[in-house]
Amino acid sequence: MTENDNDVRHDIRPLVRRLGKAPQDWRRADLANYCLAHDVRIVNFRYPSLDGKLKELRLPVNDRNYLERILAAGERVDGSSLFPGLLETGASDLYVVPVYRWAFVNPWAPDELDVVCRFADQDGAPCPRTPDNLLARLADDLRQQFDLSLQALTELEFYLILDRTDDRFTGRSQRNYHQSAPYLHGLPLADEILRVTSEVTGQVKYCHSEVGYIDRLGSHDPELHGKRVEQYELEFDLMPVEDLACWTAVARWLVRVVADRHHQSATFLPKLDEDMAGSGLHVHLALYRDGRNVMHGAQGELSDEAMQMIGGVLSHAGPLTAFGNTVAASYLRLVPDQEAPTRICWGYRNRSSLIRVPLGFDLPARVDQLFNPAEDGDYPAREVLARPTVEFRSPDGSAMTYLMLTAIIACVRDGLSRDDTIELARQLRVDGNIFTQPEVLKRLASLPAHAVEAAQELDAHREFFIAQGFTSELIDIVVDKLMDEDDDELSEKLRDLPAAERLKRSRILMHKDVHKH
Repeated sequence: MTENDNDVRHDIRPLVRRLGKAPQDWRRADLANYCLAHDVRIVNFRYPSLDGKLKELRLPVNDRNYLERILAAGERVDGSSLFPGLLETGASDLYVVPVYRWAFVNPWAPDELDVVCRFADQDGAPCPRTPDNLLARLADDLRQQFDLSLQALTELEFYLILDRTDDRFTGRSQRNYHQSAPYLHGLPLADEILRVTSEVTGQVKYCHSEVGYIDRLGSHDPELHGKRVEQYELEFDLMPVEDLACWTAVARWLVRVVADRHHQSATFLPKLDEDMAGSGLHVHLALYRDGRNVMHGAQGELSDEAMQMIGGVLSHAGPLTAFGNTVAASYLRLVPDQEAPTRICWGYRNRSSLIRVPLGFDLPARVDQLFNPAEDGDYPAREVLARPTVEFRSPDGSAMTYLMLTAIIACVRDGLSRDDTIELARQLRVDGNIFTQPEVLKRLASLPAHAVEAAQELDAHREFFIAQGFTSELIDIVVDKLMDEDDDELSEKLRDLPAAERLKRSRILMHKDVHKH
């Protein structure tokens, strides 16, 4: 947002304002001097484990020498506990090394500085087995091979789980989209989530209520049973894909901390109840060359590079679900007429397709004067406003974010490398709601219908991902995780049950992973 602006005085991030420079210009001395000048007592190293949750190592600021030491060389951690199956217990030591641009003032403790870290191995090199370094390596390979960088944003959807304190201003099921007070009972939490995440990351576009609302949720889990649940979305702005992985993990952590501080709860479960909106993690993608968005051609049409990217992602849509839809409940979300994709296709402004090309802002005329005819100030440059993307709509809250983004880069690289992906994209374009067009549905391949099928798709594409840099051990971990869901006959079993029993068993399945991701 303001990363390239020399004037940082108005940046929403407190640390940017206090250091007087943008994060990409921060050096170790900047952080050390800040800690000493502002009586920082604790430095928190944060880093993602295989399950995507942020881990924490708290280090006291004993003196300047110790502070310099930890900011320079990091600290040791047990890699086999953070990445079970990837690193052997007999050789599992890793370094966690702070990334200075990912530092922020702890939102609730001004005498603490938090820094997100990367992993280094025994030789002091980026550990090739950890997802953060695999992501960074593939992003760099994309830049080196095609002179293109991938920027992306995520739409982080979640449910707030709220105590029912009264019956006033009750919401309506599936009618909560962009709702406002007093019909939003979780608004104080959502407002704090917005403010805190904005001040930490500097990369939030907006936060709003989403479609989902359940007045009294039924569940076997006492944390959920009888609670009012409201769905929200926090959307980021475009940023380099490596930064997006970091801040998405941080945002998940912040959402839960805010909820807990209000004595409530939050979940990123893909599905909470039958016929209710699930929580997605849609990913918007944009290719850049020399700092300029190259998604559109001269006439505003999708560029060849954009079409190749679409074709590459659609070519591997099946195995991509293995990284973006990792639990059985994921496949209860991917059903028709719930604004969730089930078929492999793309379309303009089309929420029934797997990839949507959203409405853009590169309009021929300025819209501010349309409703403000007296406005005569300068209008933002077209390239500043436009920033076109394509939206990949299948991932959900169970996604292994680092691995999912890495797999997407692999598919983008493949699409750019092949000479058939533009034609493939043309063939898979659709118009209108595909679920009302039987003839269109017949010609479109389906996404995996359950976690076991996603595992089988990934296993079948194993060699492709290994060629892109994934290890066989990593693929085995993901395949085994999906196979453990044991849901290949789930739909048939549920369909044959009486309605009440089906609902009960569906809820048990959906709610078993309330805080898994």
